[in-house]
Amino acid sequence: MASSGGSVRHRGGQNSKKNQQITSETQSNDVNHATVGKQKLEQASGSEWDFKLTAVILTVLAFATRFYGIGHPDQVVFDEVHFGKFASYYLERQYFFDVHPPFGKLLFAFTGWLVGYDGKFHFENIGDSYIANGVPYVAYRAMPALQGSLTVLVVFFTMWESGYSLPASIVSASLVLFDNAHIGQTRLILLDATLVFAMSLSVLCYVRFYKLRYAPFSRKWWKWLLLTGVAMSCVISTKYVGVFTFFSIGCCVVIDLWDLLDINRRQGAISLQLFAKHFAARIVGFLIVPFFFYLFWFQVHFAVLYRSGPGDEFMTPAFQETLSDNLMAMQALPIHYHDSITLRHKETKIYLHSHTDKYPLRYDDGRVSSQGQQVTGYPHNDTNNQWEVLPVKPFAEKDKLNHPVRAGDVIKLRHTVTDKILLSHDVASPYFPTNQEFTAVSHELANGDRVNDTSFELRIEHSKAKAPFMTMSSHFKLIHFPTKVAMWTHTKPLPDWAYKQAEINGNKNVMQSSNIWYTDDIPSLPANSTRRNKETKKVKSLSFLRKYLELQRAMFYHNNALTSSHPYASHPVQWPFLLRGVSFWTQAETRRQIYFLGNPIGWWIASSVLAVFAGIIGADQLSLRRGVDSLDQRTRKRLYNSTGFFFLTWAAHYLPFYLMGRQLFLHHYLPSHLASSLVTGALLEFIFFAEPNPEEYGPKIEPDPKSPTSPTSPKSPKKKAFAPPEPQELITAGTRLENQNMLPIWAASGVIVSAVVFGWYFFSPLTYGQPGLDVKGVLARKWLPYDLHFAK
Repeated sequence: MASSGGSVRHRGGQNSKKNQQITSETQSNDVNHATVGKQKLEQASGSEWDFKLTAVILTVLAFATRFYGIGHPDQVVFDEVHFGKFASYYLERQYFFDVHPPFGKLLFAFTGWLVGYDGKFHFENIGDSYIANGVPYVAYRAMPALQGSLTVLVVFFTMWESGYSLPASIVSASLVLFDNAHIGQTRLILLDATLVFAMSLSVLCYVRFYKLRYAPFSRKWWKWLLLTGVAMSCVISTKYVGVFTFFSIGCCVVIDLWDLLDINRRQGAISLQLFAKHFAARIVGFLIVPFFFYLFWFQVHFAVLYRSGPGDEFMTPAFQETLSDNLMAMQALPIHYHDSITLRHKETKIYLHSHTDKYPLRYDDGRVSSQGQQVTGYPHNDTNNQWEVLPVKPFAEKDKLNHPVRAGDVIKLRHTVTDKILLSHDVASPYFPTNQEFTAVSHELANGDRVNDTSFELRIEHSKAKAPFMTMSSHFKLIHFPTKVAMWTHTKPLPDWAYKQAEINGNKNVMQSSNIWYTDDIPSLPANSTRRNKETKKVKSLSFLRKYLELQRAMFYHNNALTSSHPYASHPVQWPFLLRGVSFWTQAETRRQIYFLGNPIGWWIASSVLAVFAGIIGADQLSLRRGVDSLDQRTRKRLYNSTGFFFLTWAAHYLPFYLMGRQLFLHHYLPSHLASSLVTGALLEFIFFAEPNPEEYGPKIEPDPKSPTSPTSPKSPKKKAFAPPEPQELITAGTRLENQNMLPIWAASGVIVSAVVFGWYFFSPLTYGQPGLDVKGVLARKWLPYDLHFAK
């Protein structure tokens, strides 16, 4: 939960407010009705001009640090090759594929549309000139820079709304304001600025919603409930790691609902009907509204990308037929028996190939092969890639032509060059002892003892029964008829005895999507054949749900497939300690470079504070187990609820990466770093003000013994005695700490901020890409073994 009942306060209140009577919720005899009373304590909150002035100063500094030199370099930098390219595809309406949801990329496309850009530049290579190609790259970069600047303000507002003091709020905001990683990531055409901004807004909106828990179902309560849901939807609509934001806030929602269900809660029990209303409201605000808002961006995505593009090949033929100018739909030809065709694997694009060479007697691991004719995968077009489609039962000689092949047919494939028939049998493949070998045998064996082993079922994906077998558009699995294995290949090349070609084998996991092939061409079909006279095909339609589900499957599959190594990939254990960064851009002539790296001082402070917080919680729990209560109850509640919420947000956005097998980089830690900044400011205040001011909560409210709701009244319900309810609005942090000595926390905050500013300035040449550094300057910034350029 964002803030405890004894820690939040009302922003911008008047100099004084009159007391209002708070009435406790009461239970009727049938426990079906509860009334909620409200009372406002007397407040002495000023206009909080100091917070407002600080917010203005932080905003100015945030814009200055993010927009300074944003036009440098005037070249494509790092992953701008991807997200700039996607914006161009949107502007050209060409369908593309990406593993991330569309929201963040649509924002870039919208920016390009606003400045009148046509999207002709496709960001092909790092280092390509923006100036020479007339790209409005400064406008593109300004969008994430704006979001990054506002993120600093959101962090400050989150601390302010949570009731923390001004120095604590400044420390949290400064850790983000002067962080080189946040600055570097928000000055380029990348998605992380949108992700972090939406994540920070989610936390702020939830804090505002939680503060209104004593005014449920009011207009403001609904407003902040729905805004929290919309903000969370924007996070997951940018990258799927946004689910971590749902988890962190969802945990607090569950705890809050569990507290509402407690019949012994301080504010009195509520009826099950009222609890159901609370539960339904949160389901709507935190799940249903975000989900439909998330779907909305996919609908926009499909509506904008209506033309064929580079993403076609990731989608099924049925999906591709919904795109105009689709080559697959225009080039598709019906395949007949006795046509010679070339088959290609959908993922690796290799051709099904064979030649006269045999498998070796023994493989490297000592296993014995069949010594049959090799069947391999070959990346280039070649006559050895041609296979004739034969029926299992031959047609009459005079009537063997013009018989179309259809989905579900059982066929044979003849290698036209060697005149051998494709076969699979129960012999282990070269690399996979559990998979079957593919080979080719003579007609005599194929029509005799091995007739079943040469039979294959043609399973066309997403097709109707007996649908025509087409080139390009029919994606199929070739299933060995007797053993039910699927023809499959992979990227690891075979040894020299197979000329480093790809292995073809029988995969027992028939459902695997990598078993899919398609027919590339019909070389035997004459150029003047009537089958080549294609009619103009109309663009087909497909329901939004089918297109959405297909795209989701493809996105998750390819995202999980990002397991290849990268020279700048890192492991989650390295991130909190900033053990390595990422090289974004270099220019050898001027010795300039952009190296993505956080502010080491700020990161190490925040990571240390996380460990201190965990130690404090552990020590407190241990002392409680031994009967030693070392903290005031309200201080403990604030520490666990407010700082604990920030710590949970950090953990939820960090720990799941340990379970991922895909490529990971330092930028994946940015949401967690923001959360650790909130923990740092909160714990700083705890250290200096662990004991709350006795006057913090205003005058004690004595219950009226004559009131029927008083626990001392004879008319009071006998089942429970109600404690005085918590106030709806509490006094400001300034008033709460007015009797405290603020000098120590200001001094500590000044030291921390000064150190962070120094770290930012010292590493700024690596963040802004200018000025260039000599060898001594580069080596001076290798505080850890960072792989910086120009160090020699």
